[in-house]
Amino acid sequence: MNKRSSIWLILMIIAGAAGLFLIFGISPREPAPPPSTPTADTASEQPSTTAIATSIPSHTGEPVPAPTVGPLFANPDNPRYFTDGTMENGKYKAIYLTGSHTWCNFTDCGNTNPPPVFNYTEFLDFLESHNHNFFRLWRAENARGGEGGDDFWFYPMPYQRSTECCAFDGGNKFDLEKFDQEYFDRLRERVIEAGERGMYVSVMLFDGWSIETKFPETHQPWKGHPFNINNNVNGVNGDIDGNGNGGETHLLASAQVLALQEAYVRKVVDTVNDLDNVLYEISNESSGDSKDWQYHMINLIKEYEAAKPNQHPIGMSVAWPNGSNADVYNSPADWVSFNGDLNNPPVADGHKVVIADTDHLCGICGDQQWVWKSFTRGENPIFMDYYDNAVSGRGIPFENPRQDEIRANLGYTRTYADRMNLVAMTPLPDLCSSGYCLANPAANGAEYLIFLPSGATVTNLLTQLDINRDLQLSLPSDSKIEVDLTASPIELRVEWFNPSDGTIIDGGKVQGGSLSSFTAPFSGDAVLYIYDGTNR
Repeated sequence: MNKRSSIWLILMIIAGAAGLFLIFGISPREPAPPPSTPTADTASEQPSTTAIATSIPSHTGEPVPAPTVGPLFANPDNPRYFTDGTMENGKYKAIYLTGSHTWCNFTDCGNTNPPPVFNYTEFLDFLESHNHNFFRLWRAENARGGEGGDDFWFYPMPYQRSTECCAFDGGNKFDLEKFDQEYFDRLRERVIEAGERGMYVSVMLFDGWSIETKFPETHQPWKGHPFNINNNVNGVNGDIDGNGNGGETHLLASAQVLALQEAYVRKVVDTVNDLDNVLYEISNESSGDSKDWQYHMINLIKEYEAAKPNQHPIGMSVAWPNGSNADVYNSPADWVSFNGDLNNPPVADGHKVVIADTDHLCGICGDQQWVWKSFTRGENPIFMDYYDNAVSGRGIPFENPRQDEIRANLGYTRTYADRMNLVAMTPLPDLCSSGYCLANPAANGAEYLIFLPSGATVTNLLTQLDINRDLQLSLPSDSKIEVDLTASPIELRVEWFNPSDGTIIDGGKVQGGSLSSFTAPFSGDAVLYIYDGTNR
């Protein structure tokens, strides 16, 4: 089908959808009022509407989340999730990680020298208000140079300054044999402060965007990197091939550079090893040929922490460009972040804990559908959030009108993760007609969490045709779903959740033991929760 024919088809669909809206009063953008009849086809109770519970910010004076307890490790009873070692009913408690992260939350960054100081406590307030419990703590390796050009600075750096002038960022050159304790004190303080609020922190060790030009041509981070021979007094030259980039520093190309990197990693481990809420991430989007270097760093941490009181999960995110999910999947890492399909996430098989990050899937993107699709496929979704910055951490402005719904729904999924017996839940897409089902199909204690995505928006269809038009109009959705309850031949409770406004509607009861049909009591995206309410 050519583009012109496709456009006519889209216009016909729009006209048909508009006609349905006029004839039947369909309003897919607004939730329908609660129904006056039970929502499950076999339900027997009158529905009611309640607001879903979320975490309360600490500044309200209400109780705050408990501090983290014990380092995380892959849950032996359900390795799609971590556990802190707490036992519940003879099994390890499953800990679901989700949240937002932003560029300047460890290394201050901005268009002035020094850059604006990031308000970290306010950022934690923001996360807590959305019921988030996990974020990446971003490190920039270079002291100057962002995507928007050279006039972008980062602070602090892990190395002391020498008495010799001048590095590219305007300060004295770095002495790579001397660590700056201020940097590591900040690292420890920030991890502790997050842990006191029950939040887990992924400590980013390296950043591929700090060593070589990614895009556009104005992005020249290597000019401001401490391993650039012009910026240090130690004669260290990370640009072995002389091409004006430091890509070799994320390879095993220089014994001198590798020794400095290993010393830095050990210093970080020494700084935070005794803390419970630590995870490590080797690097953010190093190039596709960095596999051996990343594997080396993973094994280094495992060997070094083996002789220490605590061992923490180590993560590997997919390389960019030319990244391979197979390299990540087959790595010695404990948790991974892939690239891939935002609209149809893979089913997590438990080989690794999957932290699905929009940063690697598509950048600054996503919507509430992705959040629930990822969650019901057994992943731990997190959002690359531009937060309160007018520009990104490296100088490119972004706009994302769906950011609020993503933030809210990440918190909503955590609420359900905490309510459910998550350790017993498995992604089983064949149990429901939508393909998004996280379930424990048992005779006792059964739980089924199902996501029903609404119809595609006209804007999404136009985007597929490379037509840049934002029409806030949804096509009519199929709000009916079939769920296979054969494995649970008992009376089950039915609950509907509206991810667009955060309300719960009681759907009464349904008799399990067979294939059952349900119809959402509102338009748009819907979440269906079916569970054994015997002991609740």
